[in-house]
Amino acid sequence: MSAISQQQAAAILADTAIPAALIRVARKLESNGFEAVLVGGAVRDALLGRSPGDWDLATSATPQEVQKLFSRTIPTGLEHGTVTVIEGKGRERLTTEVTTYRGEGEYLDGRRPSEVTFLRDLQGDLARRDFTVNAFAYNPIRGEFTDCFGGLADLDAKLIRAVGKATERFAEDGLRAMRATRFCATLGFDLDPETEQAIAGALPILAKVSRERVRVELVKMLAAPKPSRGLQPMLRTGMWPLVLCPLDESAYAPTIAAVDAMASEPITRLARLLWSRRAERELLEQVLDNLKPSRDEKTRVLALTSPPVEVIAGTQDPVEIRRAAARLGRKYLQDALAVLAADSTHRERVLAACDGAPLTIGELALGGKELIAKGLAKPGKALGVLLRALLAWVLEDPRRNTPEQLEQHARTLDDA
Repeated sequence: MSAISQQQAAAILADTAIPAALIRVARKLESNGFEAVLVGGAVRDALLGRSPGDWDLATSATPQEVQKLFSRTIPTGLEHGTVTVIEGKGRERLTTEVTTYRGEGEYLDGRRPSEVTFLRDLQGDLARRDFTVNAFAYNPIRGEFTDCFGGLADLDAKLIRAVGKATERFAEDGLRAMRATRFCATLGFDLDPETEQAIAGALPILAKVSRERVRVELVKMLAAPKPSRGLQPMLRTGMWPLVLCPLDESAYAPTIAAVDAMASEPITRLARLLWSRRAERELLEQVLDNLKPSRDEKTRVLALTSPPVEVIAGTQDPVEIRRAAARLGRKYLQDALAVLAADSTHRERVLAACDGAPLTIGELALGGKELIAKGLAKPGKALGVLLRALLAWVLEDPRRNTPEQLEQHARTLDDA
């Protein structure tokens, strides 16, 4: 089957639900003598039959000309050619980023151009975009579709290929190397060999990119149905240790396969990517700190790669399982089983061992206030020691978790 034509692409987009307020913005630009086209990922996704994300509008009008045309605007990034237009009311109210066609000067740091030049020419604007499948333009008023760089053929071939020379595109923005592998995963595409070959030389530029931007791409990749589509080119190009940490050669294949087999939850999958280096706690903390996750995400990954998870993996003893689960925390138990790829038998064994069992002091049938009221403890460290001893006793046999048995055992401990 050959790629669709530009006329067929235009027909698909004409049948796509595009926000009415966005069309009004484009129509006003067009009626005043300026081009207005939809560009970027939403156009690509519409052609793929996927739900389009945010629509991006590009125009031949300068930012100042856009501001004169619309009564409600926000100067979002005038130096980069972007003005936010507020159009519509109520449910149809839409804020649209309108960006002027532009060319860019030399990238001195692999992140930002030294200068931005505003253009009147659409092809010049598309030529600076990253990949051919992201370099489409659709004029919703004229019904015209533009594909200057063979993106439709690459869309049909399921290929991620840089616009023009890959080395130049990666030199302009170091994050593009990471985005190339991410798109392979999220779209289920392959990486064009020439584009892949250019990534190795772009790694020093990627190293300059903020870790927050890198993390966003990694999380999107790990949320894809098959992250291996992106992880494998990350490995082949040498990008993996720059973003994560190197593994033993024998660990890569089973790690990638295990991540693919997990549910599409990126933070749990990240824990699995780091599992084989779990004994090196300082290294794991460094990797996570470099990725700039939230505090909760970091805590979660560290918990899912901690020693109690290893105990859960290696024992069939219900008491040992409960002790390890208590150290881990109940809220991480299901995720830990996912990281371990526990089979149904072991999963059921672990869950059965913990079902109804108290795993925290707060789940004991007799709390600190009751112990104090009964004269079995006083506020302070001794109370904490007693509660921990009671929890350890109940972990051995959850049936002991009754007020009567806990009180009796506490008296025994007090007598001792």
